[in-house]
Amino acid sequence: QVQLAESGGGLVQAGGSLRLSCAASGGTFSINRMGWFRQAPGKEREFVGRIRWSGGATYYENSVKGRFTIARDNAKNTVYLQMNSLKPENTAVYYCAVDTKASYSGAAGAGYDYWGQGTQVTVSP
Repeated sequence: QVQLAESGGGLVQAGGSLRLSCAASGGTFSINRMGWFRQAPGKEREFVGRIRWSGGATYYENSVKGRFTIARDNAKNTVYLQMNSLKPENTAVYYCAVDTKASYSGAAGAGYDYWGQGTQVTVSP
């Protein structure tokens, strides 16, 4: 079983940047993908992007392409979400999640097994 802990959230003005971290512990050897999701008040949780644990290939939801970057540090079992040019509509609780299946061929935003508790990101106008 994998435990995930997000950090780095906070309050930032529009146009600013934040870097979120997601530290994994437990069965990290089984991680195939790590994804980032967010849930704004009154809305459903949505997929932001993901990174493959082996190889580091990334995939992003269209609205964050060019502004958000996902990177990993395998030695620290940590994945980062660098968010630039933040907008008020990016305000949400951000979650990381991992897929521990040996192989997966479905949608990039589906198939995750373990989730963190989330970290609040608030972007002021």
